[in-house]
Amino acid sequence: MLSEALEHLVRGIVDNPDDVRVSAKTLRRGDLLEVRVHPDDLGRVIGRGGRTARALRTVIGALATEGPVRVDVVDVDRR
Repeated sequence: MLSEALEHLVRGIVDNPDDVRVSAKTLRRGDLLEVRVHPDDLGRVIGRGGRTARALRTVIGALATEGPVRVDVVDVDRR
């Protein structure tokens, strides 16, 4: 549910919504949601000073019911 909500929010922000990918992983310290977007949209998802990414983390954290959730925006050029 959280990955679908995050994907929906990110698709509304970017210019290339078809390139949005959210993958979920379970780690010892909680869940991890990785967001991958088109390289041209990376700045839109992060925002000025990280404000947009912080807002996305806040919303997903508020929706989380089973413990901590980390949201990472992955730069596809580096991985």
